[in-house]
Amino acid sequence: MAVPTFVDRVTLHASAGRGGHGVASVHREKFKPLGGPDGGNGGPGGSVILRVDPDVTTLVDYHHSPHRKAEHGGQGAGSHRNGAHGSDLVLPVPDGTVVSLKNGEVVADLIGPGTELVLAQGGRGGLGNAALASAKRKAPGFALLGEPGDEVEVILELKVVADIGLVGFPSAGKSSLIAAISRARPKIADYPFTTLVPNLGVVRAGEVTFTVADVPGLIEGASDGRGLGHDFLRHIERCAAIVHVLDTATFEPGRNPVDDLDIIENELSRYGGLEDRPRLVALNKIDVPDGRDIADMVIDDLRERGYRVFPVSAASGEGTRELIFAMAEIVLASREAKAVDVAERIVLRPPSADGGSDFTVEQTGEGWRVRGTKPERWVRQTDFSNDEAVGFLADRLNRLGVEKKLLELGAEDGDTVLIGHPDNSVVFDFRPTLDAGAENLARRGEDTRLREERPAAGRRRAIQEALPERGEGETRADVARRIDKPEVYGPTSYEIGSAEDPDWGESDPGE
Repeated sequence: MAVPTFVDRVTLHASAGRGGHGVASVHREKFKPLGGPDGGNGGPGGSVILRVDPDVTTLVDYHHSPHRKAEHGGQGAGSHRNGAHGSDLVLPVPDGTVVSLKNGEVVADLIGPGTELVLAQGGRGGLGNAALASAKRKAPGFALLGEPGDEVEVILELKVVADIGLVGFPSAGKSSLIAAISRARPKIADYPFTTLVPNLGVVRAGEVTFTVADVPGLIEGASDGRGLGHDFLRHIERCAAIVHVLDTATFEPGRNPVDDLDIIENELSRYGGLEDRPRLVALNKIDVPDGRDIADMVIDDLRERGYRVFPVSAASGEGTRELIFAMAEIVLASREAKAVDVAERIVLRPPSADGGSDFTVEQTGEGWRVRGTKPERWVRQTDFSNDEAVGFLADRLNRLGVEKKLLELGAEDGDTVLIGHPDNSVVFDFRPTLDAGAENLARRGEDTRLREERPAAGRRRAIQEALPERGEGETRADVARRIDKPEVYGPTSYEIGSAEDPDWGESDPGE
């Protein structure tokens, strides 16, 4: 099996590095019993970056190795030690690489040396408990997990960045013409489809230096997939001008330069997007006697159509100088009219799941689905084996307004709430009575609010419900005592020494 050396279309699978986890740690040192939290943060994962490299001319490396992964971030450690940053993976690509998604959407067109595209962003590192400490939560017994890095599958398509594109039938002499006007040495033979890949040549005309590329194998029906031309028509999209190389000495019956020109122009028109490019016509092989005669016969007809025509011979070099300077004239005018390409850095960011707001809530057949950048990121950062971490998540969601929104839409206690994409959701039972923001007095790593039996929360609700029915002069503490032991405690709005006074006895002195 032949190993390709020129590849202009590949599918690339890129995986960014995962962020390192934060760590929950408490400072321990002799004579310092209250050292406090000192857990460090996890390091961010490395990103996968595409960078235009002038020395790279093909995508063959990604044909052989289509799966690329960046380095993961390091884990945090105690004593406020943060994890190491994952190294970015920089992938060199040729100038003129188009990056698109599988659905055909173009993500970026990488033109100009040094232009970069952050294809997959590395995951954020998780915060350690030192960074999570606050006035109410002085010694968190949990840390946040690192986020996974982005994973994308894109199509890399190379469109050669050349100033002049040579088009024509097989064996018209395009490769020979490039060899005659530049130092490029493409494979040349006397049979059709000798050229299987686009050839590039650097040409110098006075003070102007430009590149010339040939498109192999254009025949009638190339735009519909016949021959090789349909695979390489994209390579002339960036050309400032198109040069028709017409064979004046073909041995095929029924062919002539004018008909060849009409056929190729029809294919370019059907491909589309090339109508505004200037055209030049090179009548090649005039070194052959019949070729010169045919060139003389058709040159006036072609000029009447508005073409600039140059009889040339790639074999002897006749007429090539005039053609080169005509090319340079068009290239120079195109460069003056076009702005200078400046290297830029592009970041591929997936569309927001919430449509721009903080979050959205909708009712589905599975339950209440919450989507949003923040809620989904917070869920990924939560260690669900740690009750305190789950309580912290509940606090964050409550502050964001998720619970309030659910109540407004009619959610009830016990309803199913799903956070995240339908393919990878985290499921909760809705508990609107969970006191978010309350001070956590449990041991580190625990949160009493998450227990199914929460006597303190139930007692507070009972007291709150009984307050409107309290007697005159009865305080909240009186209500609490009456609820705890109704057979012992009663209202205190009585006159001391009266029959309602439970502490008054017969032995007590009278008034």
